[in-house]
Amino acid sequence: MAPSAVPVESGATPLDLGSLPGSLTTTFDDTLRFYLNGTRVVLDDIDPEITLLEYLRGIGLTGTKLPLGSQLTFPPDSGCGEGGCGACTVVVSQFNPTTNKIYHASVNACLAPLVSVDGKHVITVEGIGNVKKPHPAQERVAKGNGSQCGFCTPGIVMSLYALLRNNDNPSEHDIEEAFDGNLCRCTGYRPILDAAHTFTKKAPSACGNSKANGGSGCCMEGGGGGGCGGANQNGDDQPIKRFTPPGFIEYNPETELIFPPALKKQEFRPLSFGNKRKRWFRPTKLEQLLEIKKMYPNAKIIGGSTETQIEIKFKALQYPISVFVGDIPELRQYSFKENHLEVGGNITLTDLENVCQEAIKHYGEKRGQIFNAMYKQLKYFAGRQIRNVGTPAGNLVTASPISDLNPVLLAADAVLVAKSLGESGIVETEIPMSQFFTGYRRTALPQDAILAAIRVPLTREKNELFRAYKQAKRKDDDIAIVTSAFRVRLNEDGIVDQCSLVYGGMAPTTVGAKTANSYLLGKKFAEQQTLEGVMNALEQDFNLSFSVPGGMATYRKSLAIGLFYRFYHEFMLILGSTADEEVVPELEREISTGQEDREAAAAYMQETVGKSNPHLAALKQVTGEAQYTDDIPPLKNELYGCLVLSTKAHAKLLSVDASAALDIPGVVDYIDKNDMPNAAANHWGAPHYQEVFFAEDTVYTAGQPIGLIVATSAARAAEGARAVKVEYEELPAIYTMEEAIEKESFFDFFREIKKGDTQEGFKNSDYVFSGVARMGGQEHFYLETNATLAIPKHEDGEMEIISSTQNPNEAQAYAARVLDVAANKIVVKVKRLGGGFGGKETRSVQLSSIIALAAQKTGRPVRCMLTREEDMVISGQRHPFLGRWKMGVNKDGKIQALEVDIFNNGGWCWDLSAAVCERAMTHSDNCYHIPNMHVTGRICKTNTMSNTAFRGFGGPQGMFIAESYMNEVADRLGMPVERFREINFYKPGERTHFNQEIQDWHVPLMWEQVMKEAEYESRREAIAKYNVEHKWRKRGLAIIPTKFGISFTALWFNQAGALVHIYHDGSVLVAHGGTEMGQGLHTKMTQIAAQALNVPLENVFISETATNTVANASATAASASSDLNGYAIYNACQQLNERLAPYREKLGPDATMKDLAHAAYFDRVNLSAQGFYKTPEIGYTWGENKGKMFFYFTQGVTAAEVEIDTLTGTWTCLRADIKMDVGQSINPAIDYGQIQGAFVQGLGLFTMEESLWMRNGPMAGNLVTRGPGTYKIPGFRDIPQQWNVSLLKDVEWKELRTIQRSRGVGEPPLFMGSAVFFAIRDALKAARAQYGVKAKVGAEGGEDDGLLRLESPATPERIRLACVDPIVERARVLPKEGEKSFFIAI
Repeated sequence: MAPSAVPVESGATPLDLGSLPGSLTTTFDDTLRFYLNGTRVVLDDIDPEITLLEYLRGIGLTGTKLPLGSQLTFPPDSGCGEGGCGACTVVVSQFNPTTNKIYHASVNACLAPLVSVDGKHVITVEGIGNVKKPHPAQERVAKGNGSQCGFCTPGIVMSLYALLRNNDNPSEHDIEEAFDGNLCRCTGYRPILDAAHTFTKKAPSACGNSKANGGSGCCMEGGGGGGCGGANQNGDDQPIKRFTPPGFIEYNPETELIFPPALKKQEFRPLSFGNKRKRWFRPTKLEQLLEIKKMYPNAKIIGGSTETQIEIKFKALQYPISVFVGDIPELRQYSFKENHLEVGGNITLTDLENVCQEAIKHYGEKRGQIFNAMYKQLKYFAGRQIRNVGTPAGNLVTASPISDLNPVLLAADAVLVAKSLGESGIVETEIPMSQFFTGYRRTALPQDAILAAIRVPLTREKNELFRAYKQAKRKDDDIAIVTSAFRVRLNEDGIVDQCSLVYGGMAPTTVGAKTANSYLLGKKFAEQQTLEGVMNALEQDFNLSFSVPGGMATYRKSLAIGLFYRFYHEFMLILGSTADEEVVPELEREISTGQEDREAAAAYMQETVGKSNPHLAALKQVTGEAQYTDDIPPLKNELYGCLVLSTKAHAKLLSVDASAALDIPGVVDYIDKNDMPNAAANHWGAPHYQEVFFAEDTVYTAGQPIGLIVATSAARAAEGARAVKVEYEELPAIYTMEEAIEKESFFDFFREIKKGDTQEGFKNSDYVFSGVARMGGQEHFYLETNATLAIPKHEDGEMEIISSTQNPNEAQAYAARVLDVAANKIVVKVKRLGGGFGGKETRSVQLSSIIALAAQKTGRPVRCMLTREEDMVISGQRHPFLGRWKMGVNKDGKIQALEVDIFNNGGWCWDLSAAVCERAMTHSDNCYHIPNMHVTGRICKTNTMSNTAFRGFGGPQGMFIAESYMNEVADRLGMPVERFREINFYKPGERTHFNQEIQDWHVPLMWEQVMKEAEYESRREAIAKYNVEHKWRKRGLAIIPTKFGISFTALWFNQAGALVHIYHDGSVLVAHGGTEMGQGLHTKMTQIAAQALNVPLENVFISETATNTVANASATAASASSDLNGYAIYNACQQLNERLAPYREKLGPDATMKDLAHAAYFDRVNLSAQGFYKTPEIGYTWGENKGKMFFYFTQGVTAAEVEIDTLTGTWTCLRADIKMDVGQSINPAIDYGQIQGAFVQGLGLFTMEESLWMRNGPMAGNLVTRGPGTYKIPGFRDIPQQWNVSLLKDVEWKELRTIQRSRGVGEPPLFMGSAVFFAIRDALKAARAQYGVKAKVGAEGGEDDGLLRLESPATPERIRLACVDPIVERARVLPKEGEKSFFIAI
């Protein structure tokens, strides 16, 4: 929990500020006045270091979340500190001095200093509605299934609310743009967009499922739940004022919270607050600011605080004197001059966007080209929350070498206006942009000056072109890889008389391409040799080495050349000359739409089961009322923990000295291995117990816990952790699978599966091909990081642990071990998780055990929520995999034999790597019958964090290996891969390589249905035609099947217990062993109980998961939780029904459960029942290759189409069609949500999400991609533009013996995201074929065989480097002998 807004004591050296306000001529007030959710707040004792987020959570408004902390240098309750996820979004309403209007700004509370909200109205998610009376935005997101785990939901709701407050008639584009600063890891975004689109002008026709559009009915037309089918542009295009779905609350802007009239009258007074660490000023006039800056030249100027908070939180920088300039009207003005636009340095970027558009209208398109370029760059700069507070002055003085805006201003020859206070008044200094950047993160701005204004010149009406470009890993809210701005002016003869080619991301500063600029000047532009000469010059300007800082040498160089190539040909078009016309337009998305089959469950729908009920906690989640672990109010005497982590990948610990930390006021204790009750207690991780809670003599990975500091506040704990001094003796480290294989660094693990005789199969094959499939890992990126609160009971060694874990049973067992008590003394409770995805199956146990030990030692409650950075470096990721395969195949496409050697990167300790490897081995066939097969599995031992469970648990990796060999072999056969798949599909009754019979086999049927519904063949023909006609744009199409085994491969985990109570009033309380992490498990379980007991759904309640209600529960994992817990609940309900049967007979069919329970109670009938279930039939024996591995297989088929811009590697998914066989769905809405969320998570895995480690320097061996700024998950505008999802129906499941004949759905759809990867590969084949590079039929390998070998993820860099056009070929950077890349991809 965050502190309240009061000063905190610190061990830092006191800051001798003297009587600072008295040193200035201005009189400063020290009282903060603002409104919060319509209520006036006055504070006069304020900590100047506190953020708005900390204040809000400190007073109990915990709906505003703190999901993605950036620790190692800052307190765990610091939020993301980057503005990278949007879960902490609030609305700050204020009078805007730029527009002279009230503006409702969505703002990241984790970045906003509390003292910046003086005179403003802060609105949180709690302030707009509650469960009993939700705001329409809250209700529609909830009932439209736009909330799963719910942790990101309040921020998403507030972004939508901000949009509606500023524009109650938003367009579809407005809706999609509104969420560009928000992330969600669960939903796949589609249902959120569908809910939001009900507020648009085209709302009645927005849903493709609506009856008005001939569909089966929109989820919102009946007022019930079930994700909306999305936008379909059929029907009447006439805009209407507003659309209210039937049964929903009407949105009436007139009923919104008003801007408090008192604030309109409130005088903005200069403010000053301080403590012995820091002094904060808020001047309201320019003169006051300049006076402060003159007296304190080193004072930190803060505009939006977007960079300052990052510096404080990531780099532990301290600014004793800070000056907030956001409320100085003079710095937020703009004016149109005759030959330039002048904008105040502190105008917000949102206002600057609008000013740019206004300037284009004022000056005209031709003279306003620079403003068009600025607007374009701003549109994709960060998210709306950042743009609402960020400023151009802040952007400039930060001097980032990858700034989006700085290249534009430099290429435009803008002039910066600096102001300072001289002896006789204000001194104004003009600084040309060409002289502003003096080095890496250094500028020419004098220390006592501020950047007051920017003068941006105009372009000429004729013969001048100005353009700007940006390339990043993700289109929205992403830092640039390369940015550029180009300005070229010609004289009447077509000779270049002015030019400026400027780049960001190519050097330590924003730079002009000196050689290229010099060459271009004086040349006739419209000549081929001019283009060639400039590109040659650019090669000289940016002759990057292979090991260049930042990496991606070839890619960055190709972008530098390619972006100018694009610019050149656009100018040629404008001039009416011959041009490469197709290269000019950039790849843009359309508004995304989608459909779901709402009738899928009609044939088997019952009173409760089979219905699309919304997530039971959805309304709590959208209103901020849902409580997560760190939302629990602080307890008396509570302490906060912060881990001391290794900074070396492999080293001996020479000494650990915590004395400096213990001297800090507020630090209470230091805990490490010496506090364990015995040496064995420090070891964990069955069955090997190789991992340690605290490092002993050696650290094996950067991020390994060495100790724990506990203190009276999170800030002091973090300060203490930083003060612990650790001395190391570094040892050699291994990072990649290839290194481990070369050095034979493996865990003591070897598995193999043999079927048939592969050698004989190879002899009988027409061809024998071999290859390697490789894929990287994936960060879980659950929005709620690992969190624990441990509460000692002071009797008998009892301890209550509240944890965000998928595995309460294991948390209990290891807490008992480290506390040296019996397990019955430990109670572990879980209300809900803000996402898990496998990352909290085992890795959460480390934190909960350490915090329990701290609570026992101190005798006080201890709380810890890991920050995003801590979580990423500690908790592990999806395992990277390497598969070396060899296949025998006949000319007709029939596979005869396959050998696969599988390796995964386990990291430094075992964790679940063995089981993950086993599952990958069992899925390395995917859906294909291979008569002779031999698969082996090994685990690489490296010096990274221990990799762990992640949705799919090795299944996606095994199937990726399978689909890689299918694609590559099909290419070598000269056969369409679709046909190759069809030839080798399993048939019912055939056996897998692990000898399991294929039953209820529907993949061929779904394949046929998807081919037809997606119009696959006709689209394939259209794509072939498109690719012939387009040089720089290529489209690709792929259709991918999946077969995912459902069961824990460890037999004993396939069991579950449940407890069902019926109370006097007829209400039912259910407890089971599964945890709710957004997947809707509790919702499905209540439906099963309600159906079984024949009571209304609202009569059934699940409070929490706890080890004292259901003991020995298996982890919520393996997509088996509904099967296991559902049957256990059903079993308990059966017992209760048997006991109630006489009373039903006696009281008649109309008797309510209240009547039945009342009668039974007075007859002394037990109204509680314990249920149990264990999965029958299963049990596989490794080595013998006997027994049933999985209870059944969940199946699916997906077709995806993509378009790529081969010049940059940018891509977009044009369409995806998904069909899943989930049996008889217990809740189709929940299942659709799982399918969509898993698909987008898989899309991220295979195309976008890349983890990198530092190779050299002081941070060698450390994870680089440790937060939302560097690690990119898919956003709202990365989902398919047209997205259709359906469930298999009208079939019989003869062999399926699960609860309600449903299938597990959490993990299986994730691999469907690979369809996008393979569609990209298909597009790249066309791009390469254009230059004569394609796989040689029958060739068995070699560098010149033309085969495309694409590694996952298919990032824009990998896409670009897979191309073979002349631009990328001339840009290729080869390593010198011994030279290695800057980053390591493990």
